[in-house]
Formats: sequence, structure tokens, C-alpha cells
Amino acid sequence: MKCIYCGCIDSKVVDSRQNEDGTSIRRRRECVDCGKRFTTYETVESTPILVVKKDGSRQMFDINKVKIGIMKACEKRPISMTNIDKLVGDIQRTVLNSLDQEVPSTYIGDLVMEGLKGIDEVAYVRYASVHRQFRDINTLLDEIEGLVKLKAERDAHKD
Repeated sequence: MKCIYCGCIDSKVVDSRQNEDGTSIRRRRECVDCGKRFTTYETVESTPILVVKKDGSRQMFDINKVKIGIMKACEKRPISMTNIDKLVGDIQRTVLNSLDQEVPSTYIGDLVMEGLKGIDEVAYVRYASVHRQFRDINTLLDEIEGLVKLKAERDAHKD
């Protein structure tokens, strides 16, 4: 690390401490040339992720938008905030771990739908109706029939 006083590129770490929320490390350094001390902070560099919308436009990935969509789908349903927060965390980890700088909005929507399918069927259908933009009642019925078949298969495997 370059000394801010003399410009020497050699320094030694005298003390290291994590900050309170664990997002960075504070290091006290001493220049090996002039002997003066200075502080540096080390943080994880995060790459911004862009969401590619259906119309081709791009916007920054915002996990709060995902959470709001999930909460709307779960409104007036017996779903705890713990379950919602877990789903949101799982989706965020999946998107961030994909290592892609651009992620299609349809991919994020599919992740939400997959998560809601295991939590609450009504919330799943609510979210699916917006995400898949059902054009008529038949499209909605097809989705519900698929959900019923999946549930029957799961129940058959439990026995």
C-alpha cells in the first residue's frame, strides 16, 4: 500500500480490525521508509448487476423490488415474514452467484415463482398471473391444472 506521506509502496500492517457490521476491515499501517502511520479500509468489491427487461431496457438489480412483488402476492395469506425473507435471500444469492452482469427479468420472475410454489399455491398463482401476463381465463386454468398435477405427483411420492 502506497504511503500517503512519502509515496513509498512498502508498508507493514500494525493492526487489523473488522468494523461493527462486518463489511470491511480497518488496517493501521506503518510506512517502512518514513515510519508514519496511516489507515486503510478493505471491502469486498461488488459488480453491479443489470436486469434486462422484456422491452430490452436495463436497470440495476434491486432486491427490494423483488421483495415488494412477493409481498403483494402473499398479501392476506398465512405466510410469515420469515418465509418471505428466506425466499428473498435465496433469490438474491442465486442472482449474485450467477456471476452474470446482466440477468433477464424473466429469470428472476421464474425464481420467485419456483419459490412461491413451495410456500403457498395462491400466492404462486397471483404472482404467475402478473409475471406470465395471462391473457384470458384459459391460460390461468392451464397454470392451475399444472399446479394441481404437480401437487398430486408430490403427494404420490410421499406415500
